[in-house]
Amino acid sequence: MTVLPIYITGEPVLHQAAEPVVAFDAELETLVADMFETMGSAPGVGLAAPQIGIGRRLFVYDWTDAEGMRTRGVAANPELWISPPPLGIPDEEDEEGCLSIPGERFALKRSDRAILHAQDEHGEHYELEASGWLARILQHEYDHLDGVLYADRLDAFGTKGVQKAIKKNKWGVPGLSWMPGVDDLED
Repeated sequence: MTVLPIYITGEPVLHQAAEPVVAFDAELETLVADMFETMGSAPGVGLAAPQIGIGRRLFVYDWTDAEGMRTRGVAANPELWISPPPLGIPDEEDEEGCLSIPGERFALKRSDRAILHAQDEHGEHYELEASGWLARILQHEYDHLDGVLYADRLDAFGTKGVQKAIKKNKWGVPGLSWMPGVDDLED
């Protein structure tokens, strides 16, 4: 397994819709293993193929809830159904981050429930019902497949903060990435 560089906002593949996964083969299995290794080294709870420069509808996730229940999987060619998001202003319990905007966290209201229909790395179809943070993770990663970063969904206050961080770090242009386990951008 190989740790891969994670692209930072501004890389074109992060801002365009990804193409379907068509081959469920050894190459895909290797990519999935590398994605899990990269996500774990970051550290993160989800990673989408566009974040490592691959424009395919594929993401991985690995989340352990407060009761110790671990949910780990691969979502190829996913469809995601969500409940209506709650009304109101996001608060610090709604903060999330993104490995493509490393070290930054902003509050964003997300739907509390989601149903994921996807294929695993072998092409087998499955369904996953999620709530709470797992539902948030699935929404966040699914957005990447449509070229949407969580920063694109922030309210005016959050948008101003993320724009300031992007300018300060000289992000927002193609060609920028960071290497999990080497670069210390999440602190």
